[in-house]
Amino acid sequence: QVRIVESGGGLVHAGGSLRLSCVASGSTFSIGHMEWYRHAPGNQRELVAGISRGGRINYADSVKGRFTVSRDNAKNTIYQQMNSLKPEDTAVYFCRAQTWTDYWGQGTQVTVSS
Repeated sequence: QVRIVESGGGLVHAGGSLRLSCVASGSTFSIGHMEWYRHAPGNQRELVAGISRGGRINYADSVKGRFTVSRDNAKNTIYQQMNSLKPEDTAVYFCRAQTWTDYWGQGTQVTVSS
């Protein structure tokens, strides 16, 4: 079993920054790829960024150049630095950890005011 806990969300003005953290605990040796998703009201859940255990990263086009994902395998943690935030980035951000199955956190709310 793996437990996922996200933190770091909040309310910021457009152009501001936030740093999200996702900490995994439990059977973390089995975790491979980890990803950030977001879900805004009225929209489908969207993949924001992913990072492999070896550090290979992919980003959604909508966040390229503004968001940076990093990973600390020793701490079983991934981070997402979000800069130049826009109102359309407002969503609940979820972390997903892939093992033989998927584990999700409870999400952290990010609200960007215009």
